[in-house]
Amino acid sequence: MGVSITTATEAIDSGSPATEAERIAFWEAAALRLDWEQGPGTAPAGKPWHTAHRRVPADVEAGTGPDITWFEGGKLNVAYNCVDRHVEAGRGDKVALHFEGEPGDRRSITYAELQREVSKAANALLALGITKGDRVVIYLPVIPETIIITLAVARIGAIHSLVFGGFSAEALKFRVEDTRAKLLVTTDGQFRRGAAVPVKDNADAAVAGHNEIEHVLVVNRTTPPELLDTVPMTEGRDVWWHDTVGRASEVHTAEAFDAETPLFIMYTSGTTGKPKGLVHTSGGYLTQASWSFEHLFSNPDPALRDQDVHWCTADLAWVTAHTYEIYGPLSNGVTQVIFEGTPNTPHPGRHFEIIERYGVTQYYTAPTLVRSLMGWFPDGVPASYDLSSIRLLGTVGEAVNPEAWRWFRENIGAGTAPVVDTWWQSETGATILSPAPTDSEFKPGCAARPLPGVGTRIVDAAGSTVPAGVQGFIVVDAPGPAIARTVWGNPQRYFDSYWRQYAEQGWFLAGDGAKYDDDGDIWILGRVDDTLNVSGHLLSTIEIESALVSHPDVVEAGVCPVADPKTGHAIVAFVVPTRSLPSQARAGNPAGVGPNSFAEELRHHVAKAIGPIAKPRDVVVVPDVPKTRSGKIMRRLLTQLFEGTALGDTTSLQNEPAIADIQHVLRERTAATAAAPALPTQK
Repeated sequence: MGVSITTATEAIDSGSPATEAERIAFWEAAALRLDWEQGPGTAPAGKPWHTAHRRVPADVEAGTGPDITWFEGGKLNVAYNCVDRHVEAGRGDKVALHFEGEPGDRRSITYAELQREVSKAANALLALGITKGDRVVIYLPVIPETIIITLAVARIGAIHSLVFGGFSAEALKFRVEDTRAKLLVTTDGQFRRGAAVPVKDNADAAVAGHNEIEHVLVVNRTTPPELLDTVPMTEGRDVWWHDTVGRASEVHTAEAFDAETPLFIMYTSGTTGKPKGLVHTSGGYLTQASWSFEHLFSNPDPALRDQDVHWCTADLAWVTAHTYEIYGPLSNGVTQVIFEGTPNTPHPGRHFEIIERYGVTQYYTAPTLVRSLMGWFPDGVPASYDLSSIRLLGTVGEAVNPEAWRWFRENIGAGTAPVVDTWWQSETGATILSPAPTDSEFKPGCAARPLPGVGTRIVDAAGSTVPAGVQGFIVVDAPGPAIARTVWGNPQRYFDSYWRQYAEQGWFLAGDGAKYDDDGDIWILGRVDDTLNVSGHLLSTIEIESALVSHPDVVEAGVCPVADPKTGHAIVAFVVPTRSLPSQARAGNPAGVGPNSFAEELRHHVAKAIGPIAKPRDVVVVPDVPKTRSGKIMRRLLTQLFEGTALGDTTSLQNEPAIADIQHVLRERTAATAAAPALPTQK
C-alpha cells in the first residue's frame, strides 16, 4: 500500500525536508488506519480513493480558495469508525465514556451501549426529517447525550454545529440562523456551580425569529419527572429526548459518505465582526484527528494502551473537544472521562478526585485552568489526592506560561510526566506544533516543532524567514488534511482571513506571532493583534504575562496595549492575585502608583525579567480576566475596558461577569486617582 506510517514519519523527522510526495504518502498511510468502503475499481490497488490530495491555488482576483480535497473517491462513515468497528472487533464491553455530572451522578457507557444509543438517535433524527447535508445545532452541556447526538448527526451524513451551553440566546440565535439549521437540540437546564441553571428559555428565544427550525429536541437534565409538565414546550415543534430517541430502534445501518462530505461547522470567536463558521469535512478531518491523537496521547507501548484513560477537560462545543474528546479518542477505541461541571465545584480539588476515581492517565487542559489550580493550591496539591495514574500531561488554548508549566508538571505529573504543549487552531482542525511525548527534555512553554505530516515557518511581512529571536508571523506552509475548507456561506472571508497575505506562496496565515530559538524550536507569542509596539520595540503580551505570573503573588495576568502619544503603545497589566497576597496589598494603591505599591513592585519585577522597556505603565489588580471557552485571554476587551470604548463581541466568553468586575475596579481606580495628591511620574 505504498509508504508505511513508520517510513513516512522517519522521512519527515530525518532533518531533511520531506517531499510533497512523502507527505501525501504519510497521510495515505494514516488514513488506512480507518475503515473505508472499497471503491468500485477506479482507485489504485489497495486504496479506497482515486486521488489522495488535490489543491487548486487561491484565486486572488476572485477572492476565493484554495480548493483543497483529500481522499477523493473514498467513502467512509465517521460514526462507524468511532463506534461500530470497535464492537465488531470484539471490544464492545470496553468502556467508552465515564461520565461524571456536577451533582455527583455517574454513568459508564461501553462501546456496545454507545453503538445502541447512537443508532437510536440516528433513527430519531431520520424520523424528524433530518437527512444528509441538513444542519443540526447542538446546545447542550457536557453530558453523554451531547456525544451521542453528535455522532448520530455524523452517522446520517448531516452537519453538526455545537454551541457552548453557557452562551446567550443572541449567540445561539446567530448560529441557528447562519447555518439555516432544521433542528436544535437543547436541554431543560444544566448544573453549573452547584445550581440547576435553566437553558430552555434561551433556546426558545433563539428560535423565536425567522429561521429554518422545524423541531427542538429537548433532553431532560434537571427537571424531576413529576414536574416535566412545567417545562414550556411548543406543540408541534418541541419534542422530548426520552420520547423521541428513547423509543427509537437501536438498529441502524451506517451508510458510507464521500470523504469531502461536510462533518461540522465550528464557529470562532469574533474579534471583529461576526463569528466565522469554519467548515470541516469527514475523511481528512478524521484521519488527522485519529492519527494525531494516537501520536500525542496513546501509550507508546501498544500492548499497554488498554490501560489508557483519557481526559480532555474542554467543553464539548470547543474544537479541542471535537478532535481530542470525541473523534480522536473514540476512533482509537479509548476510554475517556467527560465532566459536566466547573473545576472548583463543590471544592477546588474536584478534578483531582476525578483523576483518582477513574485512574486518568492523560490529562489535557488549558493554561488558564493550570493557573487557577496554582491559585487554589499555593502550597501544592495535597498528598491526600492520589495522582499516580497520570502518565502524560497536555496544554492547549494558548501558550502556557513557563511558571505554570513547571507547577503543572511538578504537582500533577510528579515532576516526570511528559508535557505535550500543543499549538493549533479551530482552522487547522488538529495539532500542528507540539513536543513529542517521547522527548527526553522539554522547554517549559515551548511548542517545539511541527508534527509529522505538516509544516510551518516563521516569516516577516514579505514572506522571508526571520532569524532566531526575532518575532514574525507563523504560517502553515504544509497543512494537514483536517484543515477547514471554507467559511460557511462566506468564501471571501475565508480567503481574506487566512490566505490573502501569502497567496503567492500558498501559505495559511495563522494570525499568531512566534519566534525561533537558537535550537530552531518555536515559541508562540500570542495573537499578532496582541503585539505591543513601545517606542519601536515589538513586545509579546505572553512574554510580559509570563513574567508577571512568575511573581509569587500573581496567579494570572492579562496584558494589553493602549494608545500613548509618546510611545505609540503603553503597556497595561491586569493581574489576578494569589490567595496568599495580604489583603492590604491585594487592595494596593488603587491608583497603581507610588514607591511602595504592589503595582510598582510588579513593574520592577517585569523590568528585571525582560527589561525596562517592558515595564507596564499601569497595573490593575482584578478578580479575574476575561477568557474565551478555549482559555484564551481576550486582550482586546482589556484595552476597550481600560480606554472606556465600546466593547466588541463578548459572546465567546466563559466568564462574562469578569467584565462588570473589571469595570467596577477601574471606576474605583479613577475615583482614587482623582482624589489622590500628585505623585512623581513613574519611569
